[in-house]
Amino acid sequence: MPINKTQALVLRTFDFRETSLIVSFYTKDFGKIHGILKGIRTEPDKFASTLEPFSHNEIIFYQKKNAGLHLVSACDLKNNFLSLRNDMYRFGHASFMMELLDALTPLEDKNEAIFDLTMECLSHMDMNINYEKIPTIYKIKILSLSGFKPHLNSCVCCNDRILSQSKFSNYLGGLLCPRCFKKDVKATLIFRGTVASISYIEKNDLSNNLRLGLNPQIKRELDNLLNSFIEFHLEKKLKTQRVLPYLENVLEKV
Repeated sequence: MPINKTQALVLRTFDFRETSLIVSFYTKDFGKIHGILKGIRTEPDKFASTLEPFSHNEIIFYQKKNAGLHLVSACDLKNNFLSLRNDMYRFGHASFMMELLDALTPLEDKNEAIFDLTMECLSHMDMNINYEKIPTIYKIKILSLSGFKPHLNSCVCCNDRILSQSKFSNYLGGLLCPRCFKKDVKATLIFRGTVASISYIEKNDLSNNLRLGLNPQIKRELDNLLNSFIEFHLEKKLKTQRVLPYLENVLEKV
């Protein structure tokens, strides 16, 4: 069995029997993998990490061919994003990012750009830098990088350039021109500023995107559209997606 070392983010964990833990990691060099850490629950000192969700670790694992579960022999904590964990809003959105990352990515399909994007967003949220925009930026960027990018350059049905009012269709995966509105009666009207914001975020890096001005109406429509699009294509509502609106309402009243 080959031995591999890589950087990894913890997506989720499961207890296995009485002594061990199964962990889903998103790694820089191998994409998403499942690993077993034997004995960690009875001898936690064997590993230099408590494997909290979205913590950044360096792991060593034995890669078993034609097996979905690999043996992790070492796991060293690099960054636990402690500041982020001490804020309910940022903790909730970081948890959503991990659940979305897990849902959108197949096993053992390397995508270094996704790993780097996730690390950069978590690091900026941990430093409390314009963190309100980061969840929206992350959703747009990871949809593009994982192949779920919505069609926004023209009408998704007739491919004509859209010069006036448009609607967004979850079912068809993009914009509809007025002539094609009837193709999806559930399509919703969308502001041109929302379309322009998505296109800008897709094309620019995080630093430039954090300087992008988003008025409350555009940001609200962006989040509603993206959440609806994600839910439609995953055919389920993510657990954290159900909790976040209640969390935000509570924090607004504090």
